[in-house]
Amino acid sequence: MTHPVASQPTIGLHTPITNVPPSETTVAAPQLSPGSSGFGDEVEVAAGAAVESVQADESEGFEAAEIVEPVVPDLSTLEDIGVASFGPPPQFEAVIGTDERIRIKTTKQYPWRVIASLLITAADNSQWIGTGWFISPRTLVTAGHCVYIKHSGVPGRDGWVKKIQVMPGRNGSDLPFGGLSATEFWTVKGWGDQGLENYDYGAIILPAAFPQDLGFFSFGVFEDARLLASVVNVAGYPGDKPKGTLWYDNRKTGSVTADKVFYAADTAGGQSGTVAYILADGKRVGVAIHAYGGTTANSGTRISTPVYTNLESWKRT
Repeated sequence: MTHPVASQPTIGLHTPITNVPPSETTVAAPQLSPGSSGFGDEVEVAAGAAVESVQADESEGFEAAEIVEPVVPDLSTLEDIGVASFGPPPQFEAVIGTDERIRIKTTKQYPWRVIASLLITAADNSQWIGTGWFISPRTLVTAGHCVYIKHSGVPGRDGWVKKIQVMPGRNGSDLPFGGLSATEFWTVKGWGDQGLENYDYGAIILPAAFPQDLGFFSFGVFEDARLLASVVNVAGYPGDKPKGTLWYDNRKTGSVTADKVFYAADTAGGQSGTVAYILADGKRVGVAIHAYGGTTANSGTRISTPVYTNLESWKRT
């Protein structure tokens, strides 16, 4: 059974909120926000491809311009940010059956360099890991629970996180583009006020763009039939692999609702907030914000019209 592409109006639970003071809609036609492959060296999409052409033994790609490396943070003892709001695994984000994830080592190439490892510092100074993805030079999309912690039960921990260090294209101990810390965040009332799963998305606003033209993802709103006929691609920074390494998997869309996209691509805690994307007409297009898992499917917050509207409004150049 499929569902109409419908959701609450933006004035409801999708109303944006931020830590920095500043009726149902059916999609008649897809909405698409363009992406950018940045300074080049894109991993090209083969004609008619539904998944990325990656192999487990792929080698490192080109060398990026020389930069001054910051101190590489040690993530080895840190847990997934989802644990702060939901408790420990395995109830969120799962390897379903055999683990078929492939490590991505060519992280300096597009699109991998516009997926970022996150070091999240909560209000109580506890630290956590997560994943985000660029939609503009200064804006990353992520899960709502990466920027706003709910129901932790720990005094002083709930609410807006204190800061997030963004490390695009991280490859273990290698930070090819360095890192920047952000203190401006956005989510919506459905998550920040009520902690509802269907509204678990947010944004990180960097104080400045990275000096390199990294590029950013396209994202769009599609009808059910298009999503159900597509393969979902997911790459992020899981906590069950060597910390700070990027891993990828794909599966055909399993099902959709007005607010969620479900897929059996393998993930683990730490990948919260990454992009779930399809290959459409030779372009990589985000269709959901990965956030949850289960015994038979993982899922992301669907980019519906209200979500799309918010993401567009959160873009910064």
